[in-house]
Amino acid sequence: MDRHLSAAQLARLVRGGGAEGAADGAADGTAKGTAKGAGDRPEARPYYRALAEAVRGLVLDGRLAVGVRLPAERHLAEALGVSRTTVTAAYDRLREQGYLESRQGSGSRAALPDAGALGTDNPWLASDDDGLLPLHAAAPPATALLGEAIEEAGRAYHRYALGMGYHPAGLAPLREAIARRYGERGLPTRPEQILVTAGAQQAVHLLMSAFAGRGDPVLVESPTYPHAIDAARMRGARLVPVGVQEDGWHLDLVSCAMRQSAARLAYVIPDFQNPTGHLMADAGRAALVEAARRYGVTLIADESWAEIVLDETARAAPLAAFDTDGRVISVGSASKLWWGGLRVGWIRASAATVRRLAVLRAAVDIAGAVFEQLVVACLFERVEEARAERRRALGASCAALAAVLREELPGWAFTPPRGGGSLWVRLDGPVASSVAEAAAARGVRLAPGPWFGVDGTLERYLRLPFTQPPAVMEEAVRRIARDPAGYRPREPLTPTL
Repeated sequence: MDRHLSAAQLARLVRGGGAEGAADGAADGTAKGTAKGAGDRPEARPYYRALAEAVRGLVLDGRLAVGVRLPAERHLAEALGVSRTTVTAAYDRLREQGYLESRQGSGSRAALPDAGALGTDNPWLASDDDGLLPLHAAAPPATALLGEAIEEAGRAYHRYALGMGYHPAGLAPLREAIARRYGERGLPTRPEQILVTAGAQQAVHLLMSAFAGRGDPVLVESPTYPHAIDAARMRGARLVPVGVQEDGWHLDLVSCAMRQSAARLAYVIPDFQNPTGHLMADAGRAALVEAARRYGVTLIADESWAEIVLDETARAAPLAAFDTDGRVISVGSASKLWWGGLRVGWIRASAATVRRLAVLRAAVDIAGAVFEQLVVACLFERVEEARAERRRALGASCAALAAVLREELPGWAFTPPRGGGSLWVRLDGPVASSVAEAAAARGVRLAPGPWFGVDGTLERYLRLPFTQPPAVMEEAVRRIARDPAGYRPREPLTPTL
């Protein structure tokens, strides 16, 4: 199905309008709530160049997905309050630069000059002993509670050695602990609704395998968790990116993408979104689930960061709490709260879906390791202690990273999140891959923005995790900033306006 933006929606994005305005505009089809943006400044004349630059920025930032049809020139001119000649000139400039493709009878669509040229070496495949400071992975160290949990699990382990050792849906005590925790978070859950997996990544892969087929449209956020993109691509699915804006989700854009793409599956991260750190409010969650119900979409809600709350006022109910017909499937993980080396995750779904997924999983992995599941079951007994520990440590690291960035690289912009484990940093140009390459030469490994996007966009962004100790992050930033000119490409990565 054809994906497109209305003139009111594009006008709002160009002007930098907020999500509150998006809700108002969705109701009456207008551009309510739009704020004055770059294109409205007197110094931004001629206006057609400012408009072209604003649209180009939306594409490069991933907020305007490649392939989305833009509104007709006349309609956009009316929404912006400018002449049609201005919009025509802006569209012509975007075509010249490769950011707009037009075909007779099918309109003009957002494009990239050369998406393949905007990437860099995959940071996820890096060795952990290459001597580089690891600012590419948002992986907290093991909790201080891990040792005691291992000892406790060791005392119980012998009882399980009397059986076969295969628990296809997960160890009973762990399923009970996970279900109990969902209940504490306001979502009553039975143990038979839980499937234990080898980490959240396996959970996402299983769900993509079960619900997405070759050529099926799958809606994803942009930016998003890179391995979810990989899992969808392995299934041959057609990715439908929807930009997460600077102020979070614009639910009218998400709803339009669902309707226009005819997607039946969507992957979302409503809790301290990876990598932006945004937290979806309860009203937004209710609207998202309602849109999914209206258009027949199953929602995969990745809650891997949900327990990592830095500001205790940042609270939201699980997305599935707004579900009435079983279309929200939740994914959780032990990696962020306790330790990634445990490789324990889970899926919360209907009991029938859990049984179906357990059969699917058995084709490649009949069951998870018993000991690690016992360890996590023990850790659940002290979940509030672990949350407090993470809040103290990551809160201090976040403050340290923010301070050194403001001191050393004041041109980089970010908003400290209220939870999660990383800053989504906006650079002062589309140079993320170049920054990453220069940083590697100075002993720092980074994850540039394009690795969190679908189509080579997001070159203005870096994800900087604050999961390392403050001293490591301060040293890493100072190495990056040592020669500010060093991260500038000798040739522009993309044509400049």
